[in-house]
Amino acid sequence: MRTPKEALALANEDLATATSLLGARVIAGDEALGNDLIQKAAELWRKRPRRAVDLLSEDAEARHDRHGDVAFLLEPELKSGRGGIRDVHCIRWLAAADARVEVLASAAELSRAHEVLLGARVELHRRAVKGGDRLALQEQDAVAAALGDEDADSLMRRVSAAARTIAWSLDEVFRRARARPGSRAAADRPLGDGIVIRDGEVALSSAADLSDPSLVLRAAAGAASLALPLSRAALVRLASEAPVLPDPWPGEALQAFVRLLGFGPAAVEVIEALDQHGLMVRILPEWEAVRHRPQRNAYHRFTVDRHLCEAAAQAAAVSRSVARPDLLLMGALLHDIGKGFPGDHTEAGMVVVRAIARRMGFGSDDIEMLVAMVEHHLLLPDVATRRDLEDASTAEMVAKAVRSRELLELLAALTEADSLATGPQAWSHWKAGLVADLVSRTDAVLAGGSAGDTARPDSWVTADHRRMMEPREVAVLAADGQVRVAAPDQPGLFSRVSGALALHGLDVLSATAATSADGTMAIEEFRVEPALGRETDWQAVADDVERAVRGRIALEARIEERARDYRHTRPRSASAAAPRVTFDLTASHASTVVEVRAADGVGVLYRITKALSECQLDISSAKVQTLGHEVVDTFYVRDRDGHKPVDPEHLAEVERAVLSALT
Repeated sequence: MRTPKEALALANEDLATATSLLGARVIAGDEALGNDLIQKAAELWRKRPRRAVDLLSEDAEARHDRHGDVAFLLEPELKSGRGGIRDVHCIRWLAAADARVEVLASAAELSRAHEVLLGARVELHRRAVKGGDRLALQEQDAVAAALGDEDADSLMRRVSAAARTIAWSLDEVFRRARARPGSRAAADRPLGDGIVIRDGEVALSSAADLSDPSLVLRAAAGAASLALPLSRAALVRLASEAPVLPDPWPGEALQAFVRLLGFGPAAVEVIEALDQHGLMVRILPEWEAVRHRPQRNAYHRFTVDRHLCEAAAQAAAVSRSVARPDLLLMGALLHDIGKGFPGDHTEAGMVVVRAIARRMGFGSDDIEMLVAMVEHHLLLPDVATRRDLEDASTAEMVAKAVRSRELLELLAALTEADSLATGPQAWSHWKAGLVADLVSRTDAVLAGGSAGDTARPDSWVTADHRRMMEPREVAVLAADGQVRVAAPDQPGLFSRVSGALALHGLDVLSATAATSADGTMAIEEFRVEPALGRETDWQAVADDVERAVRGRIALEARIEERARDYRHTRPRSASAAAPRVTFDLTASHASTVVEVRAADGVGVLYRITKALSECQLDISSAKVQTLGHEVVDTFYVRDRDGHKPVDPEHLAEVERAVLSALT
């Protein structure tokens, strides 16, 4: 209990108290006393608007750092995340302190966005056993059904759109609130035909020709060039009066669009502003299909449309490394546009991009190059992480697909940009090195070099490896992300080592195996990575690997125990990846390539390799990749006689064994 004076004194010092009084209302008791307190609290808040802005800004920044972005998280925090319900309150509190932002606080689009998040939060609270505002993956289907959405994807698309509207509005309100009141407006500074800089924003001049189809893109490029916002007045005017771009575009419009994309991160903010006013869909009607489209797994950190913008921004950073930066930027922006259309996203994207590029005014050769970029945008990362680069047929296969050094150069840059824009798991020094190696080998083939079949099972074996095998007994070295094992050759050796590594929470990135000249000793080398934020006792790893090789660890039981411990962790995808096994008989002359896709989990590699061993297959090399919720493991295998397995009946049994081990 407090007196009004005490309540006001606390509100003067404590942000939570001050903001709670801004929303106070009389429920019971002395109405005059209550209303007097509410009025005085509002007056106190208005007396120090600059302090209010600073306090709310600090509070919002801390909340956003703690809870992340509602628009893009797999499991968003609906109340306190960036673009969440608390940000709507923040806008209203800012309006209460500064009349200049009051109109934004009551904007219709902001109210609609607030209702979307509020509705989802109410249904979440109705269902949740425990309190909380995080829209967990396992609750999304039920919340969607309760709200009348077609499915959880539809719900999350609405949530993302609402959160982006709120976040964009909050940024604009803070920008307006920080502007110094009472200062004399500077004269307009010309930035282009019909475009000016006014009060720290890019605006339209009174003489702007709204019939000019390139005006929207020229204004956007001008804003990005100076990292300034487009003014709300300019956006509203362009949205209501600017014409649709003709078919084909005028050359000035295409130049302005490419220029806009070339400004990288600044372009992302400008495109977000265009999108909030429906201008991106007017520029690219196909954009509607990917707008706010969720990618509900932990591998992708953005919605499809934001991922495309981020990919273009990343491409801008490496655009000087290619001969055609315009094609790189446009290819990055459009490479996943097919995800908004039925069917395979690559095949759909090729059709859509061909139409877009023609409409934009690209020449026929450039159109074919953009289509090829979409067709092959996954080629380099997939091959680099799933195929043996020492096998010359790998580079030959890629060279046959891309056919030109120009396309290879563009794909190399696009791969880096796409991966960096996808999420932290999609790009690493290891993956970058593999892609660079593949590009170098493929470039040599395209330049006229010869690449016969040079695959040799022991081509990677060094003198150190041979010395390690000389004593003809088990030896293990583990340090700094590498585990090397020498042991008498025996069936299932690979699976035993991988099982021991799983017990220590180590992710295997790649592995190679070979035998001694007389076939009695085996050498295996694993490149591994500890789980994020986890310390690794490498000596303990070496000890357990040696015990596993000698058969002194109950691997099945230990792995099952570890799996039980992690069974209740938060899911990483909206739907579990169904296990799938495919065989490639053409990727290598000497080995059959077995590719396995499955949901990530403890001991997955152990179970797969054990099944391969039980089918009398030896693994000469392996590439292991975790794509958020899914693993994609590739194995080069031979039978126990060293031959390439090709018999369909045998391969069918291998598939049956692997699927059984995974399910």
